[in-house]
Order: sequence, then C-alpha cells, then structure tokens
Amino acid sequence: MERQLLQQAKEAFVSGRARPLEFRLQQLHALQRMIMEKETEISTALKQDISRSQYDTPLLELISIENEIKLAIEKLAQWAAPRPVEKSLFTISDEVYIQPEPLGVVLIIGAWNYPWALTLIPLVGAIAAGNAAVVKPSELSKCSSLLLHALLPCYLDKDLYPVVTGGVSETQQLLRLRFDHIFYTGGSTAGKLVMEAAARHLTPVTLELGGKSPCYIDKDCDVRTACRRVTWGKFVNCGQTCIAPDYILCEPCIQGQVVEFIRETLLEFYGADPKCSPDYGRIINQEHFNRIMSLMEGYTPVVGGQSDSSQWYIAPTVLKDVPPHSRLMQEEIFGPLLPIVTVSDMEDAINFINEREKPLALYIFCSDQKAIKRMIEETTSGGVTVNDVMMHYTVSSLPFGGVGQSGMGHYHGKHTFDQLSHQRACLIRSLKMERVNLARYPPQDLLFDATFFYLNSKNYACDYHITLP
Repeated sequence: MERQLLQQAKEAFVSGRARPLEFRLQQLHALQRMIMEKETEISTALKQDISRSQYDTPLLELISIENEIKLAIEKLAQWAAPRPVEKSLFTISDEVYIQPEPLGVVLIIGAWNYPWALTLIPLVGAIAAGNAAVVKPSELSKCSSLLLHALLPCYLDKDLYPVVTGGVSETQQLLRLRFDHIFYTGGSTAGKLVMEAAARHLTPVTLELGGKSPCYIDKDCDVRTACRRVTWGKFVNCGQTCIAPDYILCEPCIQGQVVEFIRETLLEFYGADPKCSPDYGRIINQEHFNRIMSLMEGYTPVVGGQSDSSQWYIAPTVLKDVPPHSRLMQEEIFGPLLPIVTVSDMEDAINFINEREKPLALYIFCSDQKAIKRMIEETTSGGVTVNDVMMHYTVSSLPFGGVGQSGMGHYHGKHTFDQLSHQRACLIRSLKMERVNLARYPPQDLLFDATFFYLNSKNYACDYHITLP
C-alpha cells in the first residue's frame, strides 16, 4: 500500500501538475478552507486525543497553520522567482541566478503533541515549493490521525498528497522507500532511525527533535513576571511541547521566590485542583504517564505531585534542589514536571548549559542588556527567547529548528519553502564574444592566463546586478 501511494505521488509529480504557481495557490487556498471549515471537528479530535481545551486549539495550532498559509499565498510569486546573484568580471554579460525548484516527493512524519501544526506547516511549505508529499501523522494522536486521513483527500489533490495512517510498521515501510526529502518531527531516538534509513538512499532530512531547553532566571529581574510566563510555557499542553522550558536555573537566593510565584500562578491559571480545570490537559497515553511518573521517584515535590493513572493525569509539579546529574536532568521530560537547579551566578549557568547537549531553545529572564548579550554570545541553541518563552516559534520570518542533538534543518515561512526546494545554480550566456574565452583555451600564455584567473578570483564588478525578465 505504501509503495503504491508513493508511486502514485511520483507519477503525479512527474506529470508536472504541481509546478504551476496557480496550482500551488489553489491547493493552499483549499487547505486554508479545510482549517476554517473543520475547526470544530479538529478541536473535538484533540479533546479526545490529549484533552486539549477548545480555547487552546486555535491558539496553539490552527492560528499558526492559517498564518503560514496566508504568508505562503501572499509571498509565493516572490519566493519562487529567480534570484539574481553577484557576478564576476568574466560573467558580467551573462544571466546568473538561483532558481528554486521542487525536490520531488517529500515524506512528512508528524508528531502527536501538536498533530495538526507539526504535520500541516511542513505540508504548506511542500505545496508552496511545488512538491508532492506523503503525509504520515502520528498514530498516538489517533483521532486526529484518522480525521486528517478523512479530510485531506476532500480538499487536496489525492494523488499528490496522500495520507498514510498506522503505527510503527507502516512508518518503517515508508522509510524503506526512496523519497526526495524526509521531514520528521519527534524524539531523537526515532530521529536517528529516520536518518539511518534516509542514508541508504542519500535522502536529505529535516529533523525537528527536542532536548532539554534551559530557562535561566536572573536574580535582579522581575521574578514574578518571569515565573508567570514560565508557568504558562511549561504547563500548557500538559508540558508536552518540544520547546517548553525543561528546567530552571537560578541562584539559591531566589529559589524560594520562584517556587512561590509558580504556585500562585498555577492557582490563578488552573484553580485549586488542576484536574478539574477545563484548561489543563492530560498525558497522551499510559506509557508516557509511567515514564514521567518514574522521573519523580525519590523526590518530594514542593508544588503538585498528584496523579491519576485512570485519566493519565499528572498535576503541574515543581521540584527544587535537583542534583545536576540526576536522571531527571539526563533526558527530556516532556511532561508537567519542572525541576529547579541552583547555580552560583550567570557564568555558572552558562557553563552548566555548555556542558550539555545543544538545546532546541534557550530562555533568559534578565533586565541587564549586557548580561543578556553575553549569555546569547557564550551559549548555543536552536533558538532563544529573552524575557518570555516559546514566542520565537510564532515568528514566521525566524528559522525554527535545532542544532546538534536537538535537530537539523529549519522551517517556518520562507525557510520551509527553501528547505524543501533545490536551489539550482543557473548561468546563461551568449555564443557571441568568443574572444573573451581565449585565455582559457590552449595553447596558453602563462602570464595572460594567470592575470585572467587573478582578476576573476577578485570578483571585479561583483556589485553589478541584473534584473531578470
């Protein structure tokens, strides 16, 4: 079945019908219509999958998809146009440009924590770039997966954009096949398997992974506001967000304040019993519930800690004085547990971060601009947000992606278009002015030849640009 769907997508792509900009725009408008017309059904599916509130679904997923589609529709002609580049003295009369062109058939493997945004935003870029795409939503968000399988063929070209449902077996079958690009969102363990499978075909990959995203709170900042913003980012979607703050770094003198401010904010957000709050979600399944609960073993929470395995409910939980080498600090938590690790100062925090794998995101709460600049310059991460959390994800003009173990490649807005396009180098010249080429033909005059290549290497007249028709 998977092989047959891929073959259909390849044949549809080779036919050329995905290339015209008019067709791409038509498909983008159709996808936009699907999101608008089926918002209620999508919200219901997410409520069943992960107990997502009706309010959070538009805020956390649908608005971002709609914004990506609107941007692609507005900018597609500009993105797809030839891009003139600088020329050397000896190509000054030529047309020299980069032409973005489709890669072919892209495999998109979505994630369960945001099953619509993390599947459809890459699809927006694939469509805009003129590709075909085989879409594989996560089987863990079962209701969303089945709904996407039912809806997408009603709005998009069935041959160019098929949806494959199923679990590990179906994904493995897909990975045995040859695609022109694989776009995977998920954990690093599976990401390595995706990369290994892609290597057999020399298929390029985009891996949107995760990791432990640190959050440093400086003692001289507005700690109350910082904790309010951290509390939202950590516990929204029940902590199941790849760029959620994974742990807090702060000096011992403010650890007590941090705990109390988070406690106050949780009471404001979710009430005395978050289990009864319509705004607080649940863990995706029993396996993940058990994994998260095991991370708490040996600790006494200072906030939260309650759980109910029958509902896969874990209360928002804060743990203080967590040892840096504990199991809790070795793996991505991906749940509603927030450890606090104390450091002596900002330099100690920088060293702590740099001793570990490069994170997907870094959060800095600080009022000192010099200190902020220092922390950005002396650390590395996929992205960084200062005095808030996760908001860099919402800016389509910023590339979103990891570095090192947190992923490779990036997307959002034009970055997705470029990631899923081949940047074809083009030079068009005339058959006239053949005398210009004499220096490169034998028999060669060494002095003239050396002068030729010296001038060319200096890229004289490189500021001269052409405008292509």
